Amino acid sequence: MVLIAAAVCTKAGKTIVSRQFVEMTKARIEGLLAAFPKLMTSGKQHTFVETDSVRYVYQPLEKLYMLLITTKASNILEDLETLRMFSKVIPEYCRSLEEKEIIENAFDLIFAFDEIVALGYRESVNLSQIKSFVEMDSHEEKVYQAVRQTQERDAKQKMRERAKELQRQRMEQKKGGISGRVGLGPIGSASSAEGFGVSTTIIGGMSSDSMSSSLNSSTVNIGEIKPTPAVPAPKQSGAPRKALKLGGKSRDADTFVDQLKNEGETVASTPLPTATASAGAKAKPVSDVPMDDVHLRIEDKIVVRIGRDGGLQAFELSGLLTLRISDDKFGRIKVQLDNADQRGIQMQTHPNVDKELFRNQNQIGLKNPAKPFPLNTDVGVLKWRYQTQDESAVPLTINCWPSENAEGGCDVNIEYELEHLRLELHDVCITIPLPMGITPSIAECDGDYNHDSRKNTLQWNLPVIDASTKQGSMEFTVPNSIPGDFFPLDVTFSSKIPYAELAPAKVLLVEDGSEAKFSAETVFYTDKFEIV
Repeated sequence: MVLIAAAVCTKAGKTIVSRQFVEMTKARIEGLLAAFPKLMTSGKQHTFVETDSVRYVYQPLEKLYMLLITTKASNILEDLETLRMFSKVIPEYCRSLEEKEIIENAFDLIFAFDEIVALGYRESVNLSQIKSFVEMDSHEEKVYQAVRQTQERDAKQKMRERAKELQRQRMEQKKGGISGRVGLGPIGSASSAEGFGVSTTIIGGMSSDSMSSSLNSSTVNIGEIKPTPAVPAPKQSGAPRKALKLGGKSRDADTFVDQLKNEGETVASTPLPTATASAGAKAKPVSDVPMDDVHLRIEDKIVVRIGRDGGLQAFELSGLLTLRISDDKFGRIKVQLDNADQRGIQMQTHPNVDKELFRNQNQIGLKNPAKPFPLNTDVGVLKWRYQTQDESAVPLTINCWPSENAEGGCDVNIEYELEHLRLELHDVCITIPLPMGITPSIAECDGDYNHDSRKNTLQWNLPVIDASTKQGSMEFTVPNSIPGDFFPLDVTFSSKIPYAELAPAKVLLVEDGSEAKFSAETVFYTDKFEIV
């Protein structure tokens, strides 16, 4: 038999792990694997299916298939025996026959596949031999480790013997006596390191501070000892030295940037920051809203997961109201809020905020009115949370409808609709995954699109979605694809209108109840929005 490839795939045709045993192009193997689900016939029980050029031999594994691609001239009995061996290997390395578990143990499975088949022909091995080969238990490695441990023990023994020899030499030096003037002796070179009234003798590269007793017993007048003139440090050679230069250009980086430009990628040059700012200066928060002495910021973010066939799987909104005061005369204030929420969003105030005041009058104020808010600090005073399974809560619905065509590819129609017309969404980007190495053909598109060949994605970009542009669609064709290739979709957007219908109305001074000038900004964005 000649085995072309072995793969584990889902019943929808999605390839999880594939190992090719003969030389073939990537496009060829992807085409063969993509064609397998289309050849399956319902209502019939077979273990193989044939085309004009290859034979597919498969075995169901719960929600997966163990698939072998062979030539039509191979022996079907040997093919089935090899298939059974592949099917036995998978449970040995995977605790469950699920896609996630297969991906986590993909490399172990590939190593095991290589032990079963070599160059397209099956090896005569059993399951225990495969496990032993994959573990790579080598006798030569054990011998090498034993030799290395022996060498380390010998080196440590020599170090101990050398230390004893040096200790013996020091003891002999102490017995022979040492004069106050140290010169070259029989042991080796000696140098004197002079400090603040303490002389330390260096012998044989080691400090002999233990000789202080011998020095004290010597009859040398320390005051008569003249300090040795300092030896000037050697001048550094005038040869040029290469050093790391800040801000210098790297030829490798330039080459990489040039290569990206040649491939058609847009590369934006970012200027280096100047060093005129002081080191202790803090960066100001990036905001297009002028900040007054009293500044309020409302931040909303949502997490949404919707099924490809419809149905809301998860929706969670989390929000935060922060207060920043830049002038101490506005420290003692109360913030009046307008709350038009009808969905039952759960709100929670800061522990130092008067809960009764907020519950009765929708005002944010401290429990102790005489105490001011912190100065020049973003203080979170109110947060809220909302979870639901109501599909009407989703502000923007996306409908992706891929359908197979007669050419072995898919025609994909995507449309969006703004459900909450009071919102105005900016910089909307819908990212659609594509099969590897495939270029889509765009038929029509509202807005702009961008095909990222490196990430194998198609980005549908819409600058603004509001009540006047609440609907739009996009249509394209992708060859050699199946409907499951276009999921999950990822959606990102931002808005200056909050999802929670909450807004600051006015700011009041605690002393006299007069109104104070304030600035406010709102940020509403997607933390995670996907159609799976």
